[in-house]
Amino acid sequence: MYRSLFCILFFFVSLSAVAQEKVNWTFDFNPTGNLVEVKAVIADGWHLYSQYIDDGIGPIPTAFEFQENPNVKFIGKTLEPESIREYDPNFEGDLNFFKDEVVFTQKVKITEPTEIKGMVTYMICNDVMCMPPVDENFRITTNR
Repeated sequence: MYRSLFCILFFFVSLSAVAQEKVNWTFDFNPTGNLVEVKAVIADGWHLYSQYIDDGIGPIPTAFEFQENPNVKFIGKTLEPESIREYDPNFEGDLNFFKDEVVFTQKVKITEPTEIKGMVTYMICNDVMCMPPVDENFRITTNR
């Protein structure tokens, strides 16, 4: 029993590692626009889901969680560019996603130099399969 449980756990950990290889994340602070910029470079043949997915279709939408910080005020929601809307055979419905690369932005007001910490949760698929959702922690140092 323990052996089969170990095998199942190893399988899911392996899938998570594969998913992390398919998306390269960078996290930056743009002081000119007071923006947190989160860039995802997505491997060929894969797509990353939008934050805005129709309820009930299935995939996990991309989501951002920022840790509270007294030196940072988060203004509005995390924005994304216009996504691709196409039929996704994995979920048998039209879904919003990104291919190649995407930059998400979060407007902030910084009162003094600090660190912005958070997590992005995401899910990727190709035309035949999906990887389980992944949580990617990040830390951004601001100079103002």
